[in-house]
Amino acid sequence: MNKLIAYFRGSYDEMKKVTWPTKKETYNYSLLVIAVSLAMAIFLGSVDWLLNKGFESLISR
Repeated sequence: MNKLIAYFRGSYDEMKKVTWPTKKETYNYSLLVIAVSLAMAIFLGSVDWLLNKGFESLISR
């Protein structure tokens, strides 16, 4: 039981050291994540479409 209490005290002490981002930083990071996710989705969708067209042309010959 003492180890559990020590764990929670240690966790609480560590949480005091955490520097939380501001609202603006969180907003900017969220926009960055959304933009990168959309860019990756567009890229992977394009590669998939091109490979699909390539395989279709190979099969249809």
